Amino acid sequence: MIVKISMRNNELITYLWAALFKCGKLAPAIVLQLVVTYTAFAQTDTTRHLKEVPVTATPAPRLQTITPVQQIGNKDFARYSAFSIADAVRNFTGVNIKDYGGIGGLKTISVRGLSTNHTAVLFDGVQINDAQTGQIDLSKFNLNNVQQISLYNGQPQDLLQPARSYASASVLSITTIRPMLTSEKPYQIQAGIKAGSFGLINPYLQWQQRISNNWQMVINGNYTKANGRYKYKVDGDGSDTLATRKNGDVQSLQTDAALYWNKNDSSKFNIHINYYNAKRGLPGAVIFYSESQGQHLNNNDLFIQAGYQRLWKNGLQLLLNSKLSQLKTRYLDSPYFNTKGFILENYRQREAYQSVALAYHITNNWDVSYSADASYTKVDADIDKYAFPGRLTILNVIASSLKLGRWQFQGNLLNTNIHETVEKGTAFQQRSVLSPTLMASVQPFANPDLKLRAFYKNVFRAPTLDELYYFASAERTIKPEFVYQYDIGATYSKNLNGVLQYITITTDAYYNNVHNKILAIPNRNPAVFSFSNLGKVDIKGIDAGFKTQTIQQNGWSMLLSTNYTYQQALDVSNPENSTYKQQIPYTPKHTLALNAGINYKQAGVYFNHILSSGRYYAGNNLPEYFVPGYAVSDASAVYNFIKGKTPVQASLEVNNLSNKNYSIIRSYPMPGRSYRLSLQITI
Repeated sequence: MIVKISMRNNELITYLWAALFKCGKLAPAIVLQLVVTYTAFAQTDTTRHLKEVPVTATPAPRLQTITPVQQIGNKDFARYSAFSIADAVRNFTGVNIKDYGGIGGLKTISVRGLSTNHTAVLFDGVQINDAQTGQIDLSKFNLNNVQQISLYNGQPQDLLQPARSYASASVLSITTIRPMLTSEKPYQIQAGIKAGSFGLINPYLQWQQRISNNWQMVINGNYTKANGRYKYKVDGDGSDTLATRKNGDVQSLQTDAALYWNKNDSSKFNIHINYYNAKRGLPGAVIFYSESQGQHLNNNDLFIQAGYQRLWKNGLQLLLNSKLSQLKTRYLDSPYFNTKGFILENYRQREAYQSVALAYHITNNWDVSYSADASYTKVDADIDKYAFPGRLTILNVIASSLKLGRWQFQGNLLNTNIHETVEKGTAFQQRSVLSPTLMASVQPFANPDLKLRAFYKNVFRAPTLDELYYFASAERTIKPEFVYQYDIGATYSKNLNGVLQYITITTDAYYNNVHNKILAIPNRNPAVFSFSNLGKVDIKGIDAGFKTQTIQQNGWSMLLSTNYTYQQALDVSNPENSTYKQQIPYTPKHTLALNAGINYKQAGVYFNHILSSGRYYAGNNLPEYFVPGYAVSDASAVYNFIKGKTPVQASLEVNNLSNKNYSIIRSYPMPGRSYRLSLQITI
């Protein structure tokens, strides 16, 4: 970065220095603005030019928050060999991605031993909700329109947020790209294509346009097609036979359009329209090299969301969010051994959502807020004996944040009200639950590099509509979950002046006490699960992370990040049960993620390694239920150059370098070695 300053006379110098001492941390921005304004309108009596000084520092990542947070930006997606949201977050501590294999397989997230239903997925601050299954398939979201992804354990620390953001054990926040255009450059077009193994072809286009001083828009289109076929081998059968994974084809189209209005920093408005259409085969469980080839899933999803934010001079803030969504799902299993010879099910889920949040800055160190959310979801289906449920959810939360010297305290109290109606069967009983949260952080020394933090959070999760009303064979009773989260941790982050630019170290020890844990085990059909309650589960774990980067010397630089998770998740429901003090299904005790890279000028080569210990697919931790661990490595190379006046980025990715044969979910083999080539231009 190069800063040029022209000073006119002694009066200007005196004025700027006075502003500098009065404004503290805001001084550089204010002084620079004063210089620009004065230069434009002042008389040209005398001029003094300062020497240009390049500044090339890279700040340490933002990790010192009151609750644990992990982030990844769009500049890092290529070095992590990420194709979808699931690929981007698999390196985070505490994260377990359940992948059912292949580019078209379902991909869901579990954080700190809790089910995917305990992680709220936000799209530009508004939750992507699926009241029917509670599972958000992260493979549905491409990365071409994503600016940043953040994972918060507990909740984000911002008080001005929807009540839904307070209601989950963790929050995965997706922030999309917003136009930053000027009158000199009123538009930007980005076009690219990705192609590779399994018949992958993925063209995409993004158009950003500055409409006026206050209005900007962005339109995205993304098309994906792949046959999903890959070779695999079943471990333990004593043979070298290779089979080809079938029925993993996918064809999807995702479009997103957003309009932004920003009158000034105190008033902002945006509206999003997002459409997703996909047809894909569901690769079924492989049993003795035999797999079902007739299961198909079609999605037709549409949502419209709008947000408005206003800040008044007296410290009052307002945040409004509205959303309408419709999810259409068609499931076909053919041939099937019943009287019809097939199973065909159609679902339609509609939701209306409204949120209002108010925050007030009482003093320099004390803020309070109130948020209220209301949503109504209705699910229709053409299956026998379906309940046709409707769910009204009202959330109210009051929150406060207080800073006392080096201490920061934050707390909130959430009230959840649920009312349900059904056309058949028995409706879930109306519930009103209070859920408190307390958080604290302290800077123990005058130096701000080290911070300590702790939080307690109580989470209530009502069963999803599928868990309650999808009767595969007989009516079931599923109790709601109660989670009591405890966390204590430390962060150390320091910018350096030597060979290393910075180092960041984070560590957190946590304990999750779960009552009536809802357990979902996939059957032979990946779209249908078996549900049950475990009386009590104790989850103890440790998350640790390290990140650093060297300075650039002669065009060369290096970077390294590692994340480790230890997790013990035991069923402690009943000492007389055979599963007592056994690790719950699909929860590895150890995971390690390592990412390293070397940059030379506009080129970079990166290595990514994921290691997971073994786990069990049943509550009895017996050898016959063991799913072996795995260690998988990926590599990528990225090169940025200018062709004429057009910036071009080319990248090559090799996934599963060692062609490792492994599975994350029992009987769902993952792909072996694969390749992906990407090319992108920016106009």
